Amino acid sequence: MTSFFHGTFLLMGAVLLSKLLGFLYRMQFMRVAGEDAVGIYMTAYPAFIFFLSLVQLGIPTAIAKIVAELEAKGKRVEISKVMRTSRLLSYISILVFFPLILLFIPYLAENLLHDNQVRMLLYISLFTVPLSMASALFKGLFQGLARIEETAWSQTIEQVIRIVMITWLLPYGVVQGSPAMTATYAMVITGLAEAAALLYLYWKYVHARQKGLVLSSKGYSSPKPILNIALPSTGSRLFGSFTWFLEPIVFLKALTLAGLTAAAATKQYGIISGVHIPLLLFPSFIPYALAVVLIPAVSDAVARGNQPLLRERVHIALRLSTIVGCFSAVFFYLYGDEFATKLFHLSENRGYMKLLAPIFFFYYIQSPLNSILQALNEARAAMMNSVYGGIGKLVVMLALASQPGIAETGAVIAIGFGVLITSFLHIATIRKKKYVDTGFKLFVIPYWACILIVVFRQYILPTSEFNIWVNGSITLGLTLIVLMFADQIRLNDFRYLTKTLRKRL
Repeated sequence: MTSFFHGTFLLMGAVLLSKLLGFLYRMQFMRVAGEDAVGIYMTAYPAFIFFLSLVQLGIPTAIAKIVAELEAKGKRVEISKVMRTSRLLSYISILVFFPLILLFIPYLAENLLHDNQVRMLLYISLFTVPLSMASALFKGLFQGLARIEETAWSQTIEQVIRIVMITWLLPYGVVQGSPAMTATYAMVITGLAEAAALLYLYWKYVHARQKGLVLSSKGYSSPKPILNIALPSTGSRLFGSFTWFLEPIVFLKALTLAGLTAAAATKQYGIISGVHIPLLLFPSFIPYALAVVLIPAVSDAVARGNQPLLRERVHIALRLSTIVGCFSAVFFYLYGDEFATKLFHLSENRGYMKLLAPIFFFYYIQSPLNSILQALNEARAAMMNSVYGGIGKLVVMLALASQPGIAETGAVIAIGFGVLITSFLHIATIRKKKYVDTGFKLFVIPYWACILIVVFRQYILPTSEFNIWVNGSITLGLTLIVLMFADQIRLNDFRYLTKTLRKRL
């Protein structure tokens, strides 16, 4: 269990650093490129993620699971065969999907995103896909080997290079009067940073082979085990990325129906998806690290037939995620809008954080739940849960955001609705696995703690005379005390942390 925490804490630290660097990147991007270019980039970026998910076919997730099982059984000689087969499947996928996407991009730019100038940005994003795909294959291997350092450092390297280039190179690429071209140069920077991360991962892969972590062997493994995991897995990821791909399209359509121009709607989407959502997602570095570690950890426990270890890992991961959700929901509900306005120099306080913060408590448990379902061979159920959540989000967004009275607020409500549907369905699916012994009670106590703290700070102990930093510190300290009394934060957690730090040092 200490090794489980060791990998998790290490990845948490690296992802935290990556998110901090990502915030610096977004702030620099907004300052250098302007709100219009950021809006265009953010409306096109979901298309890049969809292209990547489509071409990947869930193969990296399959690699992580299969390699973890082979490592647990001591069959390292089979790992290189799995990697060779995975590369072959990836080449086939690229050959099949690239021509189709190339033909689709002009229609996407002109008819769906209503800006023909964004076409070049989409082409650049497509040719970045093979780099991201190759990186994902290596990350899947290292996650299966329970070597989190490689994944963590590759993300850090990528973010550092993006910040350096956005600060020193993008100013030379800013085209006055053409925010789409400025956004295109930003996508080129994204591709260059991805290439640097890929070089680092390949270098670590060569070292892993030299150390015997991956034994050389000839031939290929059967593609069937990879596809049996990859295809159901990609269904969930693909639909999730597809709904995200549709999100700016539906958003722009709905807001134009509500009376906004396409340019104004694009700018609004850039602010929501480039400022408010990233702020809410910032604390997700802990659930993300848990989600990455959980696939091989739970797969290992399943392969050993060790149900007590399985329950322990699942319960600790979910409890830590709800703790993160509690701290985040309280802080962002009370101070999120003021924080966003000051940090990104927004022209007005839109009040979106108060709408989303109580809902995003459940987002922080969503990625660990999805990883648990993947490891328990419930990829199809996870996919369908994402399908229902994505459809619900888009339907509600079109219905509400097209109303002149609420417009952008309706879109924000729809985003939260999608989070709730997917999270609740994940919880319901996990409950069916009786041996996991996970129910709604695990999430109810921390959520009630959120409500209690918010009411106390707003109505019983308001301290408006202090600034946001002092107020936030008082609130987070109060949250820590309440969670300890509610037995959500335990002394054993600190013991595990101490053991992990001793092992690391």
